[in-house]
Amino acid sequence: MKILGIDLGEKRIGLALSDSLGITAQGLETIQIKEEQEIYPGIMKIIEEKNVDKLVFGLPKNMNGTFGPQAQKVEKIAKQLGKLSNLPIDFEDERLTTARAEQVLLEADTSRAKRKKVIDRLSAVIILQSYLDRTAR
Repeated sequence: MKILGIDLGEKRIGLALSDSLGITAQGLETIQIKEEQEIYPGIMKIIEEKNVDKLVFGLPKNMNGTFGPQAQKVEKIAKQLGKLSNLPIDFEDERLTTARAEQVLLEADTSRAKRKKVIDRLSAVIILQSYLDRTAR
């Protein structure tokens, strides 16, 4: 079962894909967006090309566990993509994911310009790998 991990941002969407056994997550690409309508065709294309079986969205909860405007936006987009793709959807708490991705890139001595290009993809990998590890138990 191939699972697509999605990190929805305001300007970029990071994507990661699991192997067919659901053990590891690999980064795919980052989609640049200007408005919400651009999200759907880009992700639908990946779903079809990669034969995806399930979608996992990073859910940006507030630090106290509540849902803010961004979490509500992610839920709305996830629901729409679930309808369009007819695939099951799930969510993974993504609090501090970007901070963890930034730390990994800093430890790897990645330049600021390069970090900006890959941070969303790495965040999607972290989200998806967390989901895979959690659901494997």
